[in-house]
Amino acid sequence: MKNLNLILILLCCFLNFGFQNPKIDEAQPKPEQIKELLFEAEKSIDMMLFDKAHNQLNKALEYSRRIDNKRYIALTSSILSRWYYVRHNYKKGITELERAISIQREIGDEAGLAYSYVMYGKLLNGKGDKDRALKYFNLAQKYYEKEDNKEQLAVIALNKGILLINDEKTRERAKAQLNNAEIYFKDSENYYELSRLHYYLARLAQYEGNLEKAEESAEGALHIAKSGGFDSMTMYSYALISEIEEDRGNPALALENLKNANEIREAVFNVNKEALASEANAKLGVDALKTTLDELTVQNAEQERTLKVNKLTTILSVALITILSLLTLSLYKNNNLRARANELLQKKNSELVLAKENAEKASLAKAQFLTTITHELRTPLYAVTGLTHLLLEESPTESQKEHLNSLKFSGEYLLSLINNILDLNKLEANKVEIVNSEFDLEKRISDVLVALKNSADERNTKLHFDFDSKIPKKLKGDPLKVSQILINLIGNSIKFTENGDIWIKVKQTRVEDKNIFLHFEIKDNGEGIGKEKQKAIFENFTQGSTQINRKFGGTGLGLSIVKNLLSLLGSEIDLESELGEGSKFQFDLTFEAPEAEIKKIAKPVEIPDEELTNDIMEGKNILVVEDNKINQMITRKILEKNKVICDVADNGSIAIEKVKNNEFDLILMDIHMPGISGIEATIEIRKFDETIPIIALTAVTLDDNLDEFYLNGFNDIIPKPYKTEEFFHKINKYLAAKETAV
Repeated sequence: MKNLNLILILLCCFLNFGFQNPKIDEAQPKPEQIKELLFEAEKSIDMMLFDKAHNQLNKALEYSRRIDNKRYIALTSSILSRWYYVRHNYKKGITELERAISIQREIGDEAGLAYSYVMYGKLLNGKGDKDRALKYFNLAQKYYEKEDNKEQLAVIALNKGILLINDEKTRERAKAQLNNAEIYFKDSENYYELSRLHYYLARLAQYEGNLEKAEESAEGALHIAKSGGFDSMTMYSYALISEIEEDRGNPALALENLKNANEIREAVFNVNKEALASEANAKLGVDALKTTLDELTVQNAEQERTLKVNKLTTILSVALITILSLLTLSLYKNNNLRARANELLQKKNSELVLAKENAEKASLAKAQFLTTITHELRTPLYAVTGLTHLLLEESPTESQKEHLNSLKFSGEYLLSLINNILDLNKLEANKVEIVNSEFDLEKRISDVLVALKNSADERNTKLHFDFDSKIPKKLKGDPLKVSQILINLIGNSIKFTENGDIWIKVKQTRVEDKNIFLHFEIKDNGEGIGKEKQKAIFENFTQGSTQINRKFGGTGLGLSIVKNLLSLLGSEIDLESELGEGSKFQFDLTFEAPEAEIKKIAKPVEIPDEELTNDIMEGKNILVVEDNKINQMITRKILEKNKVICDVADNGSIAIEKVKNNEFDLILMDIHMPGISGIEATIEIRKFDETIPIIALTAVTLDDNLDEFYLNGFNDIIPKPYKTEEFFHKINKYLAAKETAV
């Protein structure tokens, strides 16, 4: 008998060894295989087979990278974000989704972006950010309406209904969305989403007090979920039926359905636990079986030892019972003490949670206040700068001109202050995200120097630019944040350097694989900073001294913004300075060098800047959409001085009618207006005119919503108040491009 057991074990070892070493398929994976894997992964998520779904997604990602298919790499990240969403890990889900959206925007994958926007909306709703969630659902809806994809429109309507259903104020809107989803889902075979629809229809009926209808819809959700093998929806449906039966006064049925829900929850947990155990056994392989053989070998010896131990156990049992009796009494007293301590800790914890929530509300209120007050400040500031420009063009006397130039400087200074406060607010609220895109660093810095040249000339200060020729032409990183850092640092040097020089140097220090390490240095021979002030200079609202503040002005926010931006990019600022001898700021940044030039998307023909003159505007018809009468007058006069034929619309509805009945060469559109907004008006105009240039002329803070403007049909954006040169440059560019296209 022992020999037979040994033979069976050796046979199992042989078979297991054979299965543990399959022949590796080296064939190149095909896109169809990846597509099938992603489809199966979504089914596994629906059935709460999380480990299986994770393995399928890992395999799909490996295949996608092997054939360098960026579309499927991004789609894998999108579906992985759904895996995290179902497991309520919203932070990691958003991280995966942002990675996917970055790739999809880079390759122009509109279908993938729409899918990701829907998923982003669900994640934001899970985090409680309902306003942003609705915006992303709307962005996805635009695409699916264009494609007439009723299946996805149904999914969006369902998720909007879920987002709105819990708030009594928005429950009617939720009902409308769920009804829309029901219409779109007609004849659909997407049984998972159908089960969700029936579940939330039941939840809506329960809120309305129609328990009969709620039970009918919940039973429908349960039937579909059980037929499709969707354990999560089966579990939720049982739990909802339990609530409904409790509301109807049927405690026995409520308890029965609650038990069914708990059984499924435990079964799902065990399935995933068994999957982990199976994976561990597969990794152990032959070693596991060898251990089993060793255990059988010592089994007989263990049995003999057990007989001897039994006698000793009997003696020890009596002593153990006595000890346990004493321990029981001691534990009883300890438990009473622990219960009182836990009660006290829970009370303190509740107080801390309440304090944390109040602090978060205060921080949110501050951020919202700054955003609102900024818009309110920008609107009258637009009137100040606009009227100043008009008065300067009406041949003022020398004394008047001096006063007007002072007024213009004050307006520009106030605008700079507003922008700095906004930048600092976004950094403190952790709303600044790192963008990774391809750009020309040398050109980016040159553009910054061109923008600051007038300021340097006014101070009779020369700018010297030294750029290491070894640095690749194209780099991957965040060009906007690099520009912000350099504008603040170079602008600071110009401010404190008169009749002097400023040197800007960029040097390559080393290369590791694709990573390029660069050293930046901004040096001047201006006022300098005392040793005792050098550490504090990077704090908010701090300057070198009271005398410097009086002499040069400013708020002391620029260097604080630089420090925060560099920290976000994983770097630090270093300062060397002597009072009266100048300052040197330096920092290091890492960029990625692309392996090859990415094919550029064809862009419209652009007219060189030197060929753009205000003569292009002569005789052109421009519509100004603006509800503020003062702003209407200012914009109209600025345009008519350049021989523009100008028409005005007080709101979005009038603008739509005017565009339908007249020929315009360009539209300047405000955003916040009574009635329909500028965005809604632009959407309507694009339905019958896709070519007319529409520029947003607005005091809105354009920090996180650029995609929304461009996706809804705007060609460009001019934030108010604007510099007149920028205003004319953008208008001339689009007028010239339209003439070239014709």
